[in-house]
Amino acid sequence: MIDPLLLREDPELVKRSQEARGESASTVDDALTADRDRRAAITSFEELRAAQNAHGKRVAQAPKDEKAALVAEAKELSERVKLAQHAVTAAEEAATAAMARIENIVIDGVPAGGEENFVTLRTHGQTPTFEFEPRDHLELGELLGAIDMERGTKVSGSRFYFLTGVGARLEFALMNLALQRALDAGFIPLIPPTLVRPEVMRGTGFLGQHADEVYHLEEDDLYLVGTSEVPLAGYHMDEILDLTPGPKRYAGWSTCYRREAGSYGKDTRGIIRVHQFNKLEMFVYTTPEDAEAEHLRLVALQEGMLQDLGLSYRVIDVAAGDLGSSAARKYDVEAWVPTQNAYRELTSTSNCTTYQARRLDIRHRPAVEGVAAGTGKTQHVATLNGTLATTRWIVAILETHQRADGSVVVPEVLRPYLGGLEVLEPIA
Repeated sequence: MIDPLLLREDPELVKRSQEARGESASTVDDALTADRDRRAAITSFEELRAAQNAHGKRVAQAPKDEKAALVAEAKELSERVKLAQHAVTAAEEAATAAMARIENIVIDGVPAGGEENFVTLRTHGQTPTFEFEPRDHLELGELLGAIDMERGTKVSGSRFYFLTGVGARLEFALMNLALQRALDAGFIPLIPPTLVRPEVMRGTGFLGQHADEVYHLEEDDLYLVGTSEVPLAGYHMDEILDLTPGPKRYAGWSTCYRREAGSYGKDTRGIIRVHQFNKLEMFVYTTPEDAEAEHLRLVALQEGMLQDLGLSYRVIDVAAGDLGSSAARKYDVEAWVPTQNAYRELTSTSNCTTYQARRLDIRHRPAVEGVAAGTGKTQHVATLNGTLATTRWIVAILETHQRADGSVVVPEVLRPYLGGLEVLEPIA
């Protein structure tokens, strides 16, 4: 959630952010009203409690002939206190619900609008051209014995698949390359749980506008994660971190699950939009002051991976209406997919500022001059996330590096992770 103090002191800023996202400014007015009602209910309760305590002292000190009347007043006052306490609970629930409808404040410079209103920041590489009719990734995957959609559908239904032979090896190679890059950059590797509790899923913002994409196990009240971002954000929930040595950086490797609700008819061929995939996700806890610089650092790591894999790509500044509730700014890196004649998202990285940390109560004690270390007032941290490799990358690799006979040249950086294999050859 956003800072309540910001809502009270600068509601116009919050309204501009909501409007840039395509949301109604009335959500801000509703939150202000609910916040005022909550504070008024608390004040009323505290006044009644103080009166009750004072009355209790009067009862204790009163002569016997006055006590009966005072005890009756005490009972009446006790009922009023209980009603006031219930009013506080109701007002707090209403305020929490109203605040939850306000999404993270977008950072200055983020383009307004929806999915189509992104701004291209830069492109890299020449789009590949071929002297033959290029095959799409599924046809190549079947020739190579790398992708088996038919049996995936037979076993699990539509949008499931098997990666087989060199396809499985290629994914392991990608993930291991990404893991090594993350280690070199100072990230701590984690293999997180892929089932999380509702408060963690809600805290990261995935039970808002994207709730229909999440798998829920009702009997256990647990959610399957669509990204390691969720358990990595919950890793330090309800903790006070020491960020004096620098940011805490983690790299989570996990299987991810998405319903892909509302995407029927889109990218149903192959492994572009599927229900299950693997991903190596970077996650950072840092100070709010350093968050934007850390964001650029994550993008640079992503671009380094795509460049070394020989992929043509562009970096876009995602428009406010396409950010999701938690992100204050998001950069997508989209690789060129030859048979689609278009750039397609391979990776994204988001600066969530303090939005998730407020929900999950993750704080740090900033260093303050003249104040002993570890004794200053706590502040919420900023959280950031970014993908360093995922199954979808196989699409761009196969299509970009294909040859006329259906073979695919292995990018040089992946060869050590494939036992030196230089070319993926069609199977007999």
